[in-house]
Amino acid sequence: MKVHVLRFGHRKKRDIRVTSHCALVARALGAERIIIDGDKDDKAEKTLKGVNERFGQGIKVEQKAWKKTLKEYKNKGWKIAHLTMYGETLAKAMPAVRKEKRILVFVGAEKVPGEVYKIADWNIGIGNQPHSEIAALAIFLHELFEGKELERKFPKAKVEIIPCQKGKNVRQLQKSKGKS
Repeated sequence: MKVHVLRFGHRKKRDIRVTSHCALVARALGAERIIIDGDKDDKAEKTLKGVNERFGQGIKVEQKAWKKTLKEYKNKGWKIAHLTMYGETLAKAMPAVRKEKRILVFVGAEKVPGEVYKIADWNIGIGNQPHSEIAALAIFLHELFEGKELERKFPKAKVEIIPCQKGKNVRQLQKSKGKS
């Protein structure tokens, strides 16, 4: 299954940390690409590039307008999952979502236009309460991949974290330029 994430409404002066965290969660939990709508911001791309270089190739980043993105994906047959507190429950939507081969996950930053609710194939409420878009994305991806995303290996990694109960165990896989 291919999963891309569209981060709607990024505001450069306000959202860099949250957008970066959305991208990191998307990367760690199985998405192949994140598209950032809103203010042009090279910092988010730079952050992900650094993570990909050190921990392995996990996600591509691009910046593009949300309307254009939704139209292109719909025209190519992708299904749109809009994460919102107003949608149907995750448990109800997930069986249909899992049947799809290509999903674009729409994650908001600012107030989402009503048009998105109409375009989306699913408007999915993560708990139907106010919540963080980062948490919603993490829960959605974890449920979508049924936990298998946690075992994923990242190609071209320079370092690998070895799970351990106490302390930090990081193994150098290949020579890294600069800090490790």
